[in-house]
Amino acid sequence: MAEHRQLQHAALLDAARTLLAEGGIEALTFPALAARTGLARSSVYEYFRSRAAVVEELCAVDFPLWAAEIEAGMAACDSPQAQVAAYVRGQLALAGDPRHRAVAAVSALELDEAARARIRAAHVALVDLVVRALSELGHQQPRLAAALLQGVVEAAVRQAEHVPDAGSAAIADAAVAMALHGLGAPGPA
Repeated sequence: MAEHRQLQHAALLDAARTLLAEGGIEALTFPALAARTGLARSSVYEYFRSRAAVVEELCAVDFPLWAAEIEAGMAACDSPQAQVAAYVRGQLALAGDPRHRAVAAVSALELDEAARARIRAAHVALVDLVVRALSELGHQQPRLAAALLQGVVEAAVRQAEHVPDAGSAAIADAAVAMALHGLGAPGPA
């Protein structure tokens, strides 16, 4: 019975990912989840109490996978500069995934403060991935630089949301250039 329940839970999450990718926030409804999985609508409520709970679970399951992708991309690099570039490009690629965009939009609207705090903590862990590379680049305050770098990444994500796909490569290039050449060790004021 527990295995069946786990399979149903996984099917619901897969259906939620598909709905978000295909139709965004509006598509993620309990009737649509039920239709995609063959469950009764009332059965969906046995797994999730609300649409926000679905999004929270997607974040809990998918965020570590996304972080692992970024970490693997960084690990394949042979220099701290290349690691920083992989960090920036990896996040921009994931942010361009329609599922990520939709989850981010829904989470901004519907999650309670505890869920948002868990997501923020996951983002902090992601930022921690680049601290060592910034330290190796000689930055005096690598944790501060990582936080500022994350601001550059988030600004690039917002820019990429407003341009066609062809422009997203230029935005990634600009963000990497800013990261590598605009976040050096601060000089005297």
